[in-house]
Amino acid sequence: MLSFSRVSVAFVAMLAVSAPALAQEDPTRDTVLARVNGTEITLGHLLSARDALPDQFRAMPADALFEPLMEQLIEQTAIMQEAEGTLSVREQIALENEQRAFIANAALTRAAEAAMTEENISEAYTAFVTEFDGREPTPEFNASHIIVETEEQAQELRAMLDDGADFAELAREHSTDGAAEGGGSLGWFGLGAMIPEFEEAVQTLEIGDYLGPLETRFGWHLVLLNDTRMSSAPPLEEVREALEETLQREAAQAELDRATEAATIERAYEDLDRAILMRDELLDD
Repeated sequence: MLSFSRVSVAFVAMLAVSAPALAQEDPTRDTVLARVNGTEITLGHLLSARDALPDQFRAMPADALFEPLMEQLIEQTAIMQEAEGTLSVREQIALENEQRAFIANAALTRAAEAAMTEENISEAYTAFVTEFDGREPTPEFNASHIIVETEEQAQELRAMLDDGADFAELAREHSTDGAAEGGGSLGWFGLGAMIPEFEEAVQTLEIGDYLGPLETRFGWHLVLLNDTRMSSAPPLEEVREALEETLQREAAQAELDRATEAATIERAYEDLDRAILMRDELLDD
């Protein structure tokens, strides 16, 4: 079955067509840009249609987007008018589900965005620090490594280190993992974050010392200990994104709980055979 996305074939084909700027001064979202059998298409409709485009289209210049997007809205309106009242039962039910999901998602998004205040973020961070500081401090390590495929390669690099070569430069030139670009740096990590052989190795080192070759299931390593510290709560900017996600998730859940608790809900499916879920032929006319 053919499926047409909101970015129609006609829209894509017309992207090369430029359009004049709006003639009316100081337009508003209610400014009428076109009429199709009397049905108005406003600037608000146009802006909303642009907002729904994929990123690669939204990034295009207005001159390239304006006319094809307007023509798409005109075409959609014309075909909608002709097709109105002709939806199949399956299509009508799908439309009702899409409307339900759209409105619910809009309400949850508003609730999530309303929770994103600096005051709420500050309170969440304070609670996070309080919980973090209540834990037993544990050692953390900042280490770098060079990883190669064979012990012979690792031995050659170890000899170069012993002769005064720079660890980070060797990592950039020879290491085979993603940390190579950063000079082999693995950043800070706590106990349990690394495989046992690697974790045991860093615990035997003094700051500035290195060891190897060390074999793990990933290959042969040379390991440098850059620094150590006891665990402490990270600064706000390091955890802000996670705190914001938690705030938004909790706000959305609270809105869901509030709405369902306020609603009169009658569940009439307790005794229904769950196998009915597989009978999608019931949607057919």
